[in-house]
This record gives sequence, structure tokens and C-alpha cells, in this order.
Amino acid sequence: MSTASIWRGVIPAITTPFDSDGQVDHAFLARHARVLIDAGCRGIVPLGSLGEAATLSFAEKLAILETLVQALAGRAPVIPGIAALSTDEAVRLAREAKRIGAAGLMVLPPYVYSTDSREMGAHVSAVMGATSLPCMLYNNPVAYKTDFSAAQIAQFAAQFPNLAAVKESSADLRRFAAIQALLGDRLELLVGMDDAIVEGLAMGAVGWIAGLVNAYPQESVRLFDLAASGGPTAAAALYSWFLPLLRLDTVPKFVQLIKLAQEVVGLGSERVRAPRLVLEGTERAAALEVIAAANATRPAR
Repeated sequence: MSTASIWRGVIPAITTPFDSDGQVDHAFLARHARVLIDAGCRGIVPLGSLGEAATLSFAEKLAILETLVQALAGRAPVIPGIAALSTDEAVRLAREAKRIGAAGLMVLPPYVYSTDSREMGAHVSAVMGATSLPCMLYNNPVAYKTDFSAAQIAQFAAQFPNLAAVKESSADLRRFAAIQALLGDRLELLVGMDDAIVEGLAMGAVGWIAGLVNAYPQESVRLFDLAASGGPTAAAALYSWFLPLLRLDTVPKFVQLIKLAQEVVGLGSERVRAPRLVLEGTERAAALEVIAAANATRPAR
């Protein structure tokens, strides 16, 4: 497919940095995006759950997109997450993203309200139908309570030529085979859970919407390349080192944990926007222990 290249490789779900006043730190956001691309990442996904998009205003979302499009200046695609409380707002965000210069969209179910497949199907259909940009459907039933089956994804693919990819985060690796059985290579498949990247690539995924890459970009790109070219055996040593960190991406406080890792390694701040709070007490100590152990044995770069 002509749009395949924007879905391949390591594509960070970039965190949203905040300054000491709680406002978006656009200067750091631009620098961080360039650091990730310089490390070999292939694109940037802002406004996802890791980006704390549910706490951002519509205007803040547009400003973030403008910053990233300007910062990357065509070097790599900006592929924003499109999620909102209402379908109308999601459609408006999708249209504004195209105007600003996004290369594609990651389409999510709406925040808060999540019910049956008919309503969720209507929501994502409205978004994909409102734009000509290539879209990636995000399937994450653990977080969003909506599970798009392989059969439903096939229906979307038949209806929307601009549906180009699926970010699969159901924690069921059999989904990759199920989608491929119905659609062959019609859609690009991407891994959405950090601690399933090697397994997902072995099942036919071509991209990784990654989280810990915000703190460990070189290691993330190296792991992807090893697993993509040589399979699980080639990636085994690096994956073994990385897994305790990657597992921080798949727990409820993944935002706080990943931002803490960024601060420890000097690639960001742990500041989050309420209702999230920075980690403290034994929870923080346990996280710092995992990060310190990994840094003590960090592979040479």
C-alpha cells in the first residue's frame, strides 16, 4: 500500500511534557521529538493515552500538533491519536489534524462512554469517513472496554479505503493471525503493548507504537530491528534486559512510570497533569528499583 511506510518501525507514543506551571512545554516537546527521530524512530504519535490526551483541551491538542509538525519539518510523520468525549469533537479534531499537517490518524473509541459494537463502530466510522488521511484503528479493550473483532475490522477495511493499519493491544496475540486470515496484507499490523513486541513481530506485525522508547530510544530501535530481522532468538538477550522496563507500560500508572523513567535518564520530567499525581512511597521506590537495575546493566550504545 502507498501508505505502508508511515506504519513501519518504532513509532513513539510521545508523552506530553508539562512545565512547572502545569502548561504544555512546547520547547521540550519539539526537542524530545527530534531526539526520538534522531535515534531511528520512524514517526511520532501524540495525543494518545500515554500523552495524557484526556486531560488536554482541544486548543492544547491543536497546539501540540502544530509544534510537532513544525519541529519534524517533514523528517517523519506525525500521527495523532483521535479521541474525545463526543463523536463531533473527534471528527473536528481529525479535520484539524489534516489541516495542520498530520500524515495519518490513530482512531480510538471515545473517552468514558463505551458500550456495544454498533455505537463504537459508528463512532470510528464517523472519524474515518471525515478524512482522507490514512487511519490506524486502535484496538485496546483492556483500557477502552471496546473490542473490535477481526470480523468487524474486516468490515471497516471494506468500507473505508483509508483504513490502513491496526494497532492491536488486546493482549491476545492470536488476533494478528485472525486479522491476517480475513484480510491478508490489506492492513498493516502494529504492536501496541511494549512487553509483546517480539512476539507481535513474530506474528506478522510491522510496527510498534512504543512507550518506554520515550526514555530508551536507542534500545527500542535496536530491539525492533533485531526481532524484525532475526526473530526472537536474535532479540533474546536485549529483550531479557528490557522486559522489566517494558512491563511498566502495561499497568494502570504507566504514564507516571514512563515519565519517571524519562526523568531518571535525563530525557524528560515526571510531571503529570491531575488527576494523575507523581508516584510516591513504596510505589515510587519499587519503580526506581526497576529503573536503577536496568540502568546498571544497560547495554552499550
